[in-house]
Amino acid sequence: MASYYFYKLTVDDGGAPCVHDGMLSLAICKPMIRSSAQVGDVIFGFAAHSLHADNRLIYVAKITDRLSAGKYYKDPKYFSRADCIYEWWGETFHVRPGAQFHRVEKDHLTHDLGRGPRFPRANVLLSDDFRYFGGSLREHYKNQFPAVRRAITGLGQGHRLHHSPELIRELQGLLEDTWRKMPTDEKPSELPRDDISHRTGGCGIAKSKGCR
Repeated sequence: MASYYFYKLTVDDGGAPCVHDGMLSLAICKPMIRSSAQVGDVIFGFAAHSLHADNRLIYVAKITDRLSAGKYYKDPKYFSRADCIYEWWGETFHVRPGAQFHRVEKDHLTHDLGRGPRFPRANVLLSDDFRYFGGSLREHYKNQFPAVRRAITGLGQGHRLHHSPELIRELQGLLEDTWRKMPTDEKPSELPRDDISHRTGGCGIAKSKGCR
C-alpha cells in the first residue's frame, strides 16, 4: 500500500519541485523524503503561511520512478532540468556551472547529497503522474478534510509519522478530489533567485498499516 508524504513549501520557484517537460522531480531539499519514499507513494506539497496564508495545495505527485546513487546527476537526459545542479567530476560531486539554485550556502551539497564518498542522500524522486498548481488553486480542502487541515495547520519543521486511520482516509480522499482538477502551466509563480534556500519548512509522513 502507498505511503502519503506531506510538507510545507516556503518557496516555489522551480527548484523543489521542478516541473518541466511533463515530469515533476524532487532532487534538492527534503533529503529524508527522498531517502525513504518509494515508487507508488504519494507526496503532497502545501504552501507554508509565508508563501500563501491559507496553506493551499501547491502540488500532488505519485512517484513513478526513483533514482539513487546520484544517477540523476550523471545521466545527460536530465542535464537541462533546473534542479540538476550537481555534476560528477573526478571522484566527487560539484555544483554545476550556471546552476540556478544553492550557489550561496556552502553546505547545500552535503545537505542535498550527503557526505562522500557514498553520498547517501543522492536520491531523486520522479513523477509523470502529478498535479502541479503553482499557487493558483485556492484553499479548497479544509472544510471537507478536517484531519488534513489539523495536520497541516500544526505542521512545523521536521518529520512526523502519523498512523491515524482518519488522516489516511482523508489524504486518499484529497488525492481523488485533486485528480479531478486541471493543473496549471508548468512555470512557477516566481523566477529563481540566487539568494534563496529551500531548506526550511516542515514535512510529515502518513502511512497506513502494513506500508513500507
